[in-house]
Amino acid sequence: MFNKRISIAILLTLPFLSIAQKQDTIPLSQILEEIQITGVNAGEKTPVSYTNISESEFEKNNLGQDLPYLISLTPSVVSSSDAGAGIGYTYMTIRGSDASRINVTVNGIPLNDAESQGVWWVNMPDFTSSVSNIQIQRGVGTSTNGGSAFGGSVNLNTNGLKSKKYVTLNNSVGSYNSLKNNIEFGTGLINGKWSFDGRLSSITSDGYIDRASSDLKSSYFSGGYYGETQSLKAIVFTGHERTYQAWNGVPQSFLDSLPTFNPYNYEDEVDDYRQTHFQLHYNKQLNANTFLNFATHYTKGAGYYEQYKGDKYNSLLNYGSEEDLADYGINNSIVNGDTITTTNLIRRKWLDNDFYGVTFSANHSTKKMNFILGGAANTYLGNHFGKVIWSELYADMDHEYYRNEATKNDQNIYLKTDYSITEKFNLFADLQTRSIQYNFEGLNDDGTAAEQSVNLNFFNPKFGTFYSLNNNNTFYASYSVANKEPNRNDYVESSPSSRPKHETVYDTEVGWKFNTKNISLGINLYHMDYNNQLINTGEINDVGYSVHSNIKESYRKGIEVAYGVKITKNLNWNANFTLSENKIVEHTEYIDNWETGGKLEVNYENTDISFSPNIIAKSEINYNLKNLNASWIFKYIGKQYIDNSESAERMLDAYSVSGLLFSYSLNFKNIKEAKISLQVNNLMNNSYSNRAWVYRFISDGWNPIGSDPYTNADTDGYNMIGYFPQATRNYMLGITLGL
Repeated sequence: MFNKRISIAILLTLPFLSIAQKQDTIPLSQILEEIQITGVNAGEKTPVSYTNISESEFEKNNLGQDLPYLISLTPSVVSSSDAGAGIGYTYMTIRGSDASRINVTVNGIPLNDAESQGVWWVNMPDFTSSVSNIQIQRGVGTSTNGGSAFGGSVNLNTNGLKSKKYVTLNNSVGSYNSLKNNIEFGTGLINGKWSFDGRLSSITSDGYIDRASSDLKSSYFSGGYYGETQSLKAIVFTGHERTYQAWNGVPQSFLDSLPTFNPYNYEDEVDDYRQTHFQLHYNKQLNANTFLNFATHYTKGAGYYEQYKGDKYNSLLNYGSEEDLADYGINNSIVNGDTITTTNLIRRKWLDNDFYGVTFSANHSTKKMNFILGGAANTYLGNHFGKVIWSELYADMDHEYYRNEATKNDQNIYLKTDYSITEKFNLFADLQTRSIQYNFEGLNDDGTAAEQSVNLNFFNPKFGTFYSLNNNNTFYASYSVANKEPNRNDYVESSPSSRPKHETVYDTEVGWKFNTKNISLGINLYHMDYNNQLINTGEINDVGYSVHSNIKESYRKGIEVAYGVKITKNLNWNANFTLSENKIVEHTEYIDNWETGGKLEVNYENTDISFSPNIIAKSEINYNLKNLNASWIFKYIGKQYIDNSESAERMLDAYSVSGLLFSYSLNFKNIKEAKISLQVNNLMNNSYSNRAWVYRFISDGWNPIGSDPYTNADTDGYNMIGYFPQATRNYMLGITLGL
């Protein structure tokens, strides 16, 4: 029924040609599962820079830290966290591009928030435990079903079909009262057609930073039917996080004496959010060469962050004042004949949103050509509103003081083809059109009207070549264009006359791969030329969001080198490094003048783009001996500038950090798997910060030094800087039992 010849024809449509050695034994159900991701993942002959990470690779250190830390050894990736230990709010950049420019998909379904355009990994705790493989594309990459494929892409594929039933317990404990408990289970293949899998997880941590605690819960369930020519799979996963806020960072003057300082000390200064995802995937084989994939999805999210506003809590900074009642639409009160216009209060800012849509692709192959036609249509509905839940004047309340509603529709269609001119030479083309309709109305949290209507249409072409010189040497080159709309804050924090323009990047990639039995080497050269890139101007709002402005010319260019060496039968070494130049040709910075209410303009030329280190280097030496696996890990991240002025006064120093990872497998009767793992992070106990925010201002009539620990003298006046120190030496001990 499913012979070798048909298998080969089908495999021509798959990007994962590593399974080609199993042509005689590949079940159709597995192939149908692989088909669903062909629209987003790059294949062996796709001319883009990418890294595949298997489950066995990230499973080694999956002891509680979030995904940005689990993939931090891949080229050009830099990870960070608010709490300092990789649990809670975590972040990453790829080639210096932040989360709003990194497209993330789960089984081909877009994950990025439609408005902020980022992914909040804290909303998906322990999700990696339900992931079978990860592909990271650097640069524009291939067409995806999301809108943030601008600096990189992360494509996550959840657990595939497992033929045998299983129950696995994973428990880990470590520094800062960190604790992870999860159970994974599955039925295996029932009657050759049905399969069900699940996971329940809990992660808690006090965090390295004071009071930066996390209480994270998540689950994952899937059920699938696998027929002879079709498959149907339903997936539900959810996450609930309650995280104490550590958004302010640590003042520069406290880094040595109080590196774990957190100004927030109100007991419920928390972020509380729940998000549930529903996915339904249908795959159909029409004939030996043609497959269809259709998916529908729905995501429900709701939550808030709570803040005390006043002069009693958060007193660690020794400042604060009562809030004006008028700012919240609350009536003044008469007490003993006096009119009371201010009060201490507690507020919650809510987000209640829905995201739903469909994705599809048709995959067809001939002897010389692979052809994919795909696309997506998605809708986002977001309600933003704020409530005062308590005031010192009126006690418990339920007063709504602002509300605005947003609708965003996003459609795209792409045609992707790979044509073999000869056995050695391939041409690649990927053409995508995308349209966005974004509207919101109501009141912002400052009482101003939120009225926006945006309609954008983009054409994103990609072209490339792939050449196989021999069994050991391959070469590729590509040229891609990508366009990206501004995010919600870019629109909200601008006036009607100064709306930001969309960004465009022109990405050129050239690479060489060399592989032998014991050596692998990959070299990639890239040049990303930006038009109207949105960058930080130095201003921030009250929750730490940056104000952006368009810069006409900027670029990123560099070289990425990744290599692996099998030194002996038991010893191997994998390493990578990135050398880059990331520049803004010219721009103007606007610095607030507290005396005049105006702004000082400072012009710059040829300055480094913020948070874009010129050197990123990683190394992992791994030793295996029977049941023992040991790894030594090393990372070096070059200096980073906090803003775009390239000033040493506003710079994060270069840092290096190393770690150890041990795992030992035990053999017990009637137990399929038993393993003990020990992870030692920051082995040398280095002190470093890898993220920060800055606000610059001028104050000629008043010297603010001493009134606020975040304030420092600056070349052109003053600055406020909050640093995010990362944890010193810390540990995680894990136990895995498979039944």
